[in-house]
Order: sequence, then C-alpha cells, then structure tokens
Amino acid sequence: MSFFHWTNYSFNSTLQLQLKVSLLLEQVPSLKMRKRIKLGLHEALVNAVVHGNSNDPKKLVRVRRIITPNWFIWQIQDDGEGIKESQRKFSLPSQLDSENGRGLFLIHECFDDVRWSRKGNRLQIASRRN
Repeated sequence: MSFFHWTNYSFNSTLQLQLKVSLLLEQVPSLKMRKRIKLGLHEALVNAVVHGNSNDPKKLVRVRRIITPNWFIWQIQDDGEGIKESQRKFSLPSQLDSENGRGLFLIHECFDDVRWSRKGNRLQIASRRN
C-alpha cells in the first residue's frame, strides 16, 4: 500500500528559522539524511525571506511538506516577484570570497531534485528516501 502525506505550514518572514527547520525535518528518520537536508532547507528558507520577501515580516513564507513512499518533498513559496530563470544558477561564484551566491549551489548539492515554479517564487526541493 502506498501513501502520500502532506502538511502545510505558514509563517511570517523572519530569519529565526531553527525551530521551523526542525519542524520541517521531524519526519526524516535518518540522521545522516537529516543533516544534509537541514543545510539546503535552511538556505531555501533564507532565500525566501531575504530575496523573495525582502525581509518584510508582514509577508509570508508558505511550506508544504509532502512525504511519499520514495521521496521527501518541500515546496517553499514566498510573496515576492520570483527569481528570473536566468538567475537560477547553481554554481559557485567566480569570486570565492564573495558574500553572496552560494545558496542555490548548496541547495542543489543537498537535494536530489530541485524545481522552480514558472513565476520563480516557489521552489520545490526533494530528497529520495533510502
């Protein structure tokens, strides 16, 4: 018997993310997998707060966690205009001492599948279940 389970979360834009990340990871049983996912999930939420919602605490970040027999999936949506397709690069910045530009790279390193909505304000990140 297969199962699909999803849970929706919504919170105001804030960089106080530790408890939110822990809540989103509570169904991931493997400590090794949880550690890898935690970094990428945190980066995705920071991007939604900082770049998508411009640190505006009145704007929301919405997350849907989907658990399937084969995948853990998180859909993260902000209230922003979205990131243009040309800016969805996931390589390290050419200037290694740059303060920005590593988030998308880390997200792609931490997850098996990364997809964007057409508008670019919703990111879907997924990790295969072992």
